[in-house]
Amino acid sequence: MRAMILSRIAPVTDAGAPLDAAEIPTPEPGAGEVLLRVTACGVCHTELDEIEGRTPPPFLPVVPGHQVVGTVERLGPGVTGIAPGTRVGVAWIFSACGTCAHCRAGNENLCPAFRATGRDAHGGYAEYMAAPAAFVHPIPSAFTDIQAAPLLCAGAVGYRSLRLCNLRNGEPLGLVGFGASAHLVLQMARHEFPDTPIFVFAREETERAFARELGAAWAGPIGAPPPAATAACIDTTPVWTPVLAALETLASGGRLVINAIRKESQDRQVLADLDYPKHLWMEKEIKSVANVTRRDVREFLTRAASIPLAPEVEEYPLAEAGRALRDLKRRKIRGAKVLAIATERKP
Repeated sequence: MRAMILSRIAPVTDAGAPLDAAEIPTPEPGAGEVLLRVTACGVCHTELDEIEGRTPPPFLPVVPGHQVVGTVERLGPGVTGIAPGTRVGVAWIFSACGTCAHCRAGNENLCPAFRATGRDAHGGYAEYMAAPAAFVHPIPSAFTDIQAAPLLCAGAVGYRSLRLCNLRNGEPLGLVGFGASAHLVLQMARHEFPDTPIFVFAREETERAFARELGAAWAGPIGAPPPAATAACIDTTPVWTPVLAALETLASGGRLVINAIRKESQDRQVLADLDYPKHLWMEKEIKSVANVTRRDVREFLTRAASIPLAPEVEEYPLAEAGRALRDLKRRKIRGAKVLAIATERKP
């Protein structure tokens, strides 16, 4: 099968990402697994973190990609309750142990044995992939394969972030950064909290204009004062500077939710400028988002279909995954980037 594989940790440059096109064996589904014929796979900033070594894969080479949509091609031993031909998705959560205290409490995202799709196991930058049947998710008919791909991570982790805000209808919400996740969160927040004004802080005017198109009450540069203090902010940026700016916008008792697997390190010295009275006093909170659970993914897909959300996507062929990642790093973003992986070949 065709795949794009990561064989070495290296920077993503103007030439693209250090991915190699390869023909590799089609995986065999093991016990409890299904084989998927992949039709689409989203491209996420977390892939940049993997490729550039901020959250490196435990083995190389590896097939990246954790927003995977496809059809069930074949069942592994012991799999029941799912039929070949079913359209499903695979999210960032590839598996968890199911027995630890976190898993028993419904927090499998915190499981010490958490495995991430496309990092700890081969992912969806390929024509086929195998995944645990218990960790694949039915895709609502409201979405095409291309539209559904970003819902599996950008959408699901955004949904988790929004829940962690503890927002009440009418309270102002800030979105810091406006990429794949934030453009879906904005749409969901407008539906869930119809009286809440949403303020978007983004570096590029094109991103701010897009936010206004989607219904943001205000959009300005990162660090600009919003029309009112925010009850909660969700930060989706890959760097540290916006964190201080977001904390400064919070009202007393406000909460900043940081939606990032890793932060890049080049600007971390700005944390030395953290001023307790200005940034944290009056019971402001900072909360990180760690991974997602299966419940997050499935609840979000159901809600997204009922609204329905309208993901904005830019398609790339599988062979141009490196270009998609380069464009992502260079902030050439409007919504989400998705690899279209169509094939009629059988394993």
